[in-house]
Amino acid sequence: MRLLHTMLRVTDLERSIQFYTDILGMELLRQKEYPEGKFTLAFLGYGDESENTALELTYNWDVEAYEMGNAYGHIAIEVEDVYEATRKIKDQGCKITREAGPMNAGTTVISFVEDPDGYPIELIGKKH
Repeated sequence: MRLLHTMLRVTDLERSIQFYTDILGMELLRQKEYPEGKFTLAFLGYGDESENTALELTYNWDVEAYEMGNAYGHIAIEVEDVYEATRKIKDQGCKITREAGPMNAGTTVISFVEDPDGYPIELIGKKH
C-alpha cells in the first residue's frame, strides 16, 4: 500500500494551480474536466505519480466558498531551508501564519503558510 494523493476543494482553480506551481514549486501532472459532474480535477506534485504522492485540487463549478471546519490540520512539505523558503514565499505576497523557527518543545525548524483558499501548509526543514 501507499498514499496516492490528498484532495483539497478550491474556489479558483487557476489561482490555486499558480500558487502550488509558481510559489511551492510543484508541477501540474494532469488536469481533466468532468462536464456532466460540473467539476474539474487537477493533480500536482513533485514527481511522477507512479512513485510520488500527489495533491488533487477539486474545483466544483457551482461552488463559490467552502467552510474550513475544525478537523482539518495541514499539509506538510519538506524544504531545504525553512527560513529561506518562508522569506521567498512572503516576498511573493503570500500569507505567513507562523514565521520560521524551532517548533514548540522541539528543535525541528518549521513555518506555516496559507494557500489561496486558506489551507495551512507546514514547511519543515530537511533533516541532514
